[in-house]
Amino acid sequence: MEAERRVVIVGAGMAGVQTAVALREQGFTGPVQLIGAEPHQPYDRPPLSKAVLLGTAEGSAFDVDFEALGIALRLGVEVTALRPGAREVDTEAGPVPYDVLVVATGARPIALPGSEGVRGVHLLRTLDDAERLRPVLAEKHDVVVVGAGWIGAEFTTAAREAGCAVTVVEAAGRPFAGALPAEVAVPMGEWYEESGAKLLTHARVGHVEPGEVALEDGRLLPAGAVVVGIGARPATGWLAGSGVALGPEGAIVADDHLRTSVPDVYAVGDCASFPSARYGERLLVHHWDNALQGPRTVAAAVVGEAPRPYDPVPYFWSEQFGRFVQYAGHHAAADTMVWRGDPAGAAWSVVWLRRGALVALLAVGRPRDLAQGRKLIEAGTPLDAALAADPSVPLKSAARG
Repeated sequence: MEAERRVVIVGAGMAGVQTAVALREQGFTGPVQLIGAEPHQPYDRPPLSKAVLLGTAEGSAFDVDFEALGIALRLGVEVTALRPGAREVDTEAGPVPYDVLVVATGARPIALPGSEGVRGVHLLRTLDDAERLRPVLAEKHDVVVVGAGWIGAEFTTAAREAGCAVTVVEAAGRPFAGALPAEVAVPMGEWYEESGAKLLTHARVGHVEPGEVALEDGRLLPAGAVVVGIGARPATGWLAGSGVALGPEGAIVADDHLRTSVPDVYAVGDCASFPSARYGERLLVHHWDNALQGPRTVAAAVVGEAPRPYDPVPYFWSEQFGRFVQYAGHHAAADTMVWRGDPAGAAWSVVWLRRGALVALLAVGRPRDLAQGRKLIEAGTPLDAALAADPSVPLKSAARG
């Protein structure tokens, strides 16, 4: 009986909360327990690198009435192991039985080797991280940011707004090296200098000590604080020995309905990869929209519906250096790249095609391109590349056929 089935969700971020809500929305009436490692009410992460960090917001708790929905919250509880044979997860507070388990533990930021325990070194992933960084910005410390990716750009933006001197250290030759091609990323690197921040590329950290960052080439950078943004890894270490299959990067290997290799165990959000028929490869998407969309597939499977295979068009946005940057799709398999506008200007886009069909799009200050492009990607629509290259032509008007 459904009323007797216990659903336990491990992870109280966006993916976990939305799974609990989706279960109720889709008619599940059994007990639902949401376990979170942090003591805070479940909250949204994007404001941490903006409003919370700058002190213009105290927090970003989800507007969810858990009590009214009959969702039991257990906060400040770390889950340490999964024992599928016993249908239990182990926690610091003792074992928790389940009939259906949803793993939504997200990802953990990668620490800078050798910096653990050094005073003044920060990560930015949790509400507590943001709270620790608020005084750094308020007191206008000299800041060294390690990593010129999305978090690095957003933190640099906030730190410059607060009046901090910021130096960004990037080991690669350009920002967003793992995310965007060079011809797109290089113009975006100029935004750092425009903001008054200093971007050092081909620069590796040798060691960090309080007040100073030493680069491998001997340069010394003053650092009242160091903020590390060099990526994140799925938070799945606690699944060791459970039988849940993990990929080489540590992500749970889920199927196209977000089921794991263990019966009645699902995985959703940053901790899980899934096969994409649209792109012909397995995707690991560390972005907010994936944590919002995936729970609906999990909830439908739990209540016994036959959900469509999970194959979203990945989407994310970033606010940085006075610009609104949006990305949809997955450009790795594209064979053609088309510019829409001048990257030196305030608003431009790039579209990627595969065999003529739109597969990905990056929009800077052109939200209409993103909105239209996302629908075109979803539909697999072929585009006329010449028309798509004209920024005055609406993207949907470049559709062929």
